[in-house]
Amino acid sequence: MIYFGPAGWIYRDWQEIFYPRKKGKGFDPLSFTAQYFDTVEINSSFYHPPAPQSAAKWTQRVQSNPKFRFTAKAWQKLTHERDYSQQDVDLFRQSIEPVAAASKLGALLLQFPWSFRNQEENRAYLEKLVRSLRDYPLVLEVRHSSWNEMGTFDFLREMGVGFCNIDQPVIGKSLRPTAVVTSPVSYFRMHGRNYKNWFRDESDVNERYDYLYNSEELQQAGELIETIAERSRETYAILNNHRNAQAAANALELKSRVTGKKVAAPESLLERYPHLKQFAEPGEASQERLFQ
Repeated sequence: MIYFGPAGWIYRDWQEIFYPRKKGKGFDPLSFTAQYFDTVEINSSFYHPPAPQSAAKWTQRVQSNPKFRFTAKAWQKLTHERDYSQQDVDLFRQSIEPVAAASKLGALLLQFPWSFRNQEENRAYLEKLVRSLRDYPLVLEVRHSSWNEMGTFDFLREMGVGFCNIDQPVIGKSLRPTAVVTSPVSYFRMHGRNYKNWFRDESDVNERYDYLYNSEELQQAGELIETIAERSRETYAILNNHRNAQAAANALELKSRVTGKKVAAPESLLERYPHLKQFAEPGEASQERLFQ
């Protein structure tokens, strides 16, 4: 099973591009997104653990799509600040548990920054964190190429942790696209290739992830995803180039390329990205999926 979807579902600049221009009373962007995708990455959990009540409601809002699974990013206090207590771990576990309890958590992503390199102290830290969360389907995302070696993959296989294969701007020691499988749950995460703004300190999030993959790049990514899926029980293909709903457009094209079938897409998205009409047809959301 391959799940395609975007990272996040609430962006102001998606209005009238991915989301419909005319919204009825009670319009729910998550239910709308779940009509077109079988997964969405929860990225708000990176900034702060969600309230358990909110997480429980998310699972209810995607019930119209029985195939739907969330993935979620671990709290930055655990992966970036790296100064956490057991109380912090317990808080995060409580926040994400409603998603797991509803059998809607496909993967929990431990995303570390480029500065997190393959060094003894970092390996020890990673093992400690994995052990504290190992009853969840874990996936590790690292961005420095020092991790691209057999010792890393052997450790992940031993711990039952998936490896997140990434597509990112490659400069120097940045990790290049791979097709590594270390657990039954695999991940392929595409950040875009905005070289101009990726490494510029003054760039904000919107500028850094402003990129539209072209057909050749998506074809290459699709081949890697198929290779990964052949050796995995579940594969999550997540697009993080979210500016102006480019992630949604690229995710739908990628799904069509891999499956060999046309997919449904919001009419407004096809208008914004007309090349997508080769891979998608206008599809209207049902009332059951839009209004909860």
